[in-house]
Amino acid sequence: MSEGLGKEQKKQAIKHIIKQLHAGMPLVEAKEKFEKEIGSITSYEIAQIEQELINEGVSPEEIKLFCNVHAMLFESVLSKNFKSVDHPAHPINFFKQENEYIKKLLEQIRASAWEKNKEKLKGLLEELKGIEVHYQRKEQVLFPYLEKHGFTGPSKVMWGKHNDIRTMLRKALEEFDRVDFEEYVQKYLNPLVEEVDGMIFKEENILFPTALELLKPEEWVSVLRESKDVGYVYIKLPESLEKLIEELEMNLVQTVSIDEENIVFDTGKLSLNELEAILNTLPIDITFVDSENKVKYFSKSKDRIFVRTKSVIGRDVRNCHPPQSVDKVMQIIEWFRKGEKDEVDFWINFKGKLVYIRYFAVRDRNGKYLGTLEVTQDITQIKKLEGEKRLADETYRPR
Repeated sequence: MSEGLGKEQKKQAIKHIIKQLHAGMPLVEAKEKFEKEIGSITSYEIAQIEQELINEGVSPEEIKLFCNVHAMLFESVLSKNFKSVDHPAHPINFFKQENEYIKKLLEQIRASAWEKNKEKLKGLLEELKGIEVHYQRKEQVLFPYLEKHGFTGPSKVMWGKHNDIRTMLRKALEEFDRVDFEEYVQKYLNPLVEEVDGMIFKEENILFPTALELLKPEEWVSVLRESKDVGYVYIKLPESLEKLIEELEMNLVQTVSIDEENIVFDTGKLSLNELEAILNTLPIDITFVDSENKVKYFSKSKDRIFVRTKSVIGRDVRNCHPPQSVDKVMQIIEWFRKGEKDEVDFWINFKGKLVYIRYFAVRDRNGKYLGTLEVTQDITQIKKLEGEKRLADETYRPR
C-alpha cells in the first residue's frame, strides 16, 4: 500500500480505479490495485466518491449498473468498519432488524428452491413483498435527510436498485407457474435473491454508516417520528415506542407561522401565491365551513362542478342547501362536532358526470373541531380506468 496519500489524493486514486472498472478492468485486478494503492476506506468516503462521480458527469444510471461491483470491490474493508448504534429505538436499528428477517427469508427461499417445494416457495415470495415497506421508508424518510446534506446521487442510485428489485419480484411471481422449474430458478429466482441480498450489504456497509456520519441527533428524531407514517415490516416494535414518539412530538411540534415571504407549516413552507395556486390546481373542489357553521373558503378550480360565488363567504351553511337536504347536512356537521364520525361520502349523477362528494371533519392537533371540509370530484373518467399506466409510459405531446 502506498504510504502518505492525502485525503484528496486517496479519493482521486479510488475514483480512477472505479473509472477503470467501468471501462472494463476485471474486478480481480481492480481489487489488487485497490489493496496495493489504497488499502482502506470508510463507508462515508465511498458515498462521497459516488456523489462526486455523479457531480462530474457520471450518470446515476451508470453508477447503479456498477454499484454491485463497487460493493464487491470494497467488501473486505467495509465489513470491518461498520458503525453500531446503541439506542434500541434508533431508526437504523429497525432497518437492521428488518434486514435480519429478510436474510432468514432469503435462506428459506434458497432452501425451498433446492428442495423443489413449490408451494412453500410461492408463499415465501409473497411474504418477500413486504420489503416494499422497508424500501419506501428509505425512499420517503431517510433519503430526503441525506439529500439535505448534499447526498442526492447515492440515494438516486439505490432507489433505482429498489425499482429493479420490485420488477424482478413482480416477474418472479408472474412467471412462477409458466416455465420449467429449473429454468425458473436460474432465470428469475436466483437473480432476485442475489439483488435483495446485495441490497442488504449496501445498506449496512454503505448507506447506514454514511447516514450515521451525516445526520444530526434531531434529524434522527424526525426520521423516527416520520417513519411511523410509512410503517415497518417483519418486526415487532417496542411497546414503549409510541409513547416515546408522542413525547418527541410534543417537544418537536412546530406551529404554523409566517415569515417575511412564506406561510411556514410543520411540513414545509409556501408563499401565499403558491398556496392559492396549489389549492386551485387540485382536481377537486374544496369548500370549508368553520366551527360556527359559516362558509369561510372555497377553491376556484378550473372546472368547478357546483357554482360558488364570493357572496357565499360568511353565509350560514344552512342557507347554502335546499330545504330537502339541509337537515342531512346539519346532521353530518353535528356528528363531526361530537366526534362521532370523521368522514361521510356519497355520489350522484349530475349533468352527465358521476360526482363523488365527501365531507371531512377538520380538527387541530388536540382533536378540537375546527370545521367541515366538503370535497367534490368528477370521477367519471376515473371509473373507466383499467390495467395500469406507468410514469415510464408517458411521452411528451405538444398541446
